[in-house]
Amino acid sequence: MDQVTEIDVIILSFAKDAKLRQVTETGLETLLASEPAEKIKFNVLVLESNKSARPYDFPEVKTIYPKEKFGYHAYMNIGIGMTHSPFVCICNNDLLFYPGWASAILEAFAADPDLSSASPACSIHHPAQGFAVRDGVKYGYGIRDELVGWCLFFKREMLNVTGKLDPKFKFWYADNDYSRMLQKHGLKHALVTDAIVDHLESQTLNSENDADRKKLTEKARFYYEYKWGERSFFSYLNWLRKFK
Repeated sequence: MDQVTEIDVIILSFAKDAKLRQVTETGLETLLASEPAEKIKFNVLVLESNKSARPYDFPEVKTIYPKEKFGYHAYMNIGIGMTHSPFVCICNNDLLFYPGWASAILEAFAADPDLSSASPACSIHHPAQGFAVRDGVKYGYGIRDELVGWCLFFKREMLNVTGKLDPKFKFWYADNDYSRMLQKHGLKHALVTDAIVDHLESQTLNSENDADRKKLTEKARFYYEYKWGERSFFSYLNWLRKFK
């Protein structure tokens, strides 16, 4: 009998209304139906920012309500720390998972033992970027090309090299930082175009007002540029004073 492969899937959700709760529930339904249970077991952990939302009533799904202030990487680090499987997938909640997506990524890892990280292809987004679906493995680190922040699948052992995700990235530029982190340590990443997971394009973020969205974007860009040597420390400090 073949051994079941366990994958920890960590999903961030902010179900502040019925519409956004349905977004998360649809993602969970498609995830749990996407692979045969006798081959792949998804250990799903939802970190829900709406403290009044009831738990998600799905098999193999655990819901927690972090006390800490929201931060994309900070919350993902909480989820990673609570899970133990050899494979980790960190996800937005606004996703639709197609049958066989995880199997395709596992096959890519098996074919290339040096591959540490992967993203699935979005049948809506990637063809417009010049990537055909079901066209093999495409190596690279391009943001919204080979590497998509809404779904990152990696070997847990990778964290022994990189350490935790940088919690200073609250939302925006988290994927840019992840890409630079992989490149810094010489870790391979690829887009697996035979793995299909569609992204519904920032359903939760688009529900925020302009002022809140600005807070999530501008501060991250300036910190990212400082961290990776594209902005001086004094320039970063000066911007922080203005931001406050």
